[in-house]
Amino acid sequence: MTATSCEAQGWGSSPDNHPDRGAVTIAQSDSPAKAAPAVSGRTPDVIRLLVLATFVVILNETIMINAIPRLMGALRITEQTAQWLSTAFMLTMAAVIPITGWFLQRVSTRHAYATAMGLFLLGTALAAAAPSFEVLLGARIIQASGTAVMMPLLMTTLMQVVPEGDRGRVMGNVTLAISVAPAMGPAVSGVILQLGSWRLLFAVVLPIAAVITWRGLKQLENVGDPEVSAIDWLSVVTAAAGFGGLVYGLSQFEGGDVRVAAAMVAAGLVAIVVFVVRQLSLQRRGVPLMDLRTLRHRTYTIALILMSVAFMAMLGSMILLPLYLQNVRELSPLETGLLVMPGGLAMGLLGPTVGRLFDRFGGRVLVIPGAVGITLALAGFTQVTMTMPYWQLLGLHALMMVSLAATFTPVFTLGLGAVPPHLYSHGSSILSTLQQVAAAFGTALVITVMSARADALKSAGVTQVLANLDGMRLAFVIGAVLSLAVVVTAVLLPARADSVVEVEEAGR
Repeated sequence: MTATSCEAQGWGSSPDNHPDRGAVTIAQSDSPAKAAPAVSGRTPDVIRLLVLATFVVILNETIMINAIPRLMGALRITEQTAQWLSTAFMLTMAAVIPITGWFLQRVSTRHAYATAMGLFLLGTALAAAAPSFEVLLGARIIQASGTAVMMPLLMTTLMQVVPEGDRGRVMGNVTLAISVAPAMGPAVSGVILQLGSWRLLFAVVLPIAAVITWRGLKQLENVGDPEVSAIDWLSVVTAAAGFGGLVYGLSQFEGGDVRVAAAMVAAGLVAIVVFVVRQLSLQRRGVPLMDLRTLRHRTYTIALILMSVAFMAMLGSMILLPLYLQNVRELSPLETGLLVMPGGLAMGLLGPTVGRLFDRFGGRVLVIPGAVGITLALAGFTQVTMTMPYWQLLGLHALMMVSLAATFTPVFTLGLGAVPPHLYSHGSSILSTLQQVAAAFGTALVITVMSARADALKSAGVTQVLANLDGMRLAFVIGAVLSLAVVVTAVLLPARADSVVEVEEAGR
């Protein structure tokens, strides 16, 4: 689908012509929507800009991991307090992303980009100069708010402007931003922290983000036409309370009160149920905050499940492997970052190649081997010992990252390609929200399993290092078992989304 066909497929249609939308479509008066015809075989400039911006903002999701010891001394805070700088970022993402589906349909591309990067720049500048932990925490929340808008904006714009035959190749470039950036965060921060204060983490990023923002606003053109409709505040509150509460509750299983964590998870799930019921009611009037009709498309739903479990596996291994390398093998944060960097680089560099293979051969030839590779890598990590050679650890991590690269690009493309154009923004919003929830669940699961096993062994007289090692092995076993769900869902995916759309339309 080219950008010029967006209006014909529902982006610029009126409520009378489109049964799923009740809002009035208007053109933005100060910056009319444009959509230059996409050239086959070439990545549109708008996507290049958005990928670069998204990489920078997502990198900050995990950039604070290695800075915690430095922050504890500089700000005189405990480790649990310092962890809030990462928890709050993830919590804000989970609370804000559900709103972006509505937001992106109602503002222009430039407005959404300016909002996202403006918030990120404000948060980064504030963090670099933060005089106290409280100000730094607020800055991280502002940063996360901008990041939450940028991720769905990139995916939605891509689906609008890139022809269907090129989506795999372009989505391969997007993999660099959405998958490699969080994997590279700890390595990048480890290098920067060798040079000076934790403030450098933000001082280095700020001018880069500023240049990207300036260039984007100079070159970016609007795609599609924005709409005008009132926002349902009950949906906003229940979405924030539900998804935010769920992520917060899951994060508290790591070193927090288990009863409080379980209560927060339960409260979050109740709020999510209220949110879902409210969306089903609003859909009958055509004005939902998050349109759940995307879930009627079988391929999208399968892709959603596969991506959630795969993201769970990736984030779980990202947490466990540094803990093993630093607490058991006694490597420094910088050494740990350098050991896992090759896998992250391999994932990013293979993204475009995977995309081209997808365009040529379809998804199944990539996703099924990728799913099997994820399981094999996690199975290999269950055999970690006190003396496992570092080259084996590097190889297993690289296998995990390469397998995830072979999985993510086709699944993103198949999933969003299976929904109608007017649901692209909602589909990307739901996908991004579930990623955050899956990341929190994966982290909580591996930490809880590892801690419970280690505590049981220590009470039986086992040394702390050996108890932690055995706990990590069990956590990797749980991850390997869960990854079997990735293999099963991979088999259920079709080779291409267009054939599925035709079948679904024929069955209605």
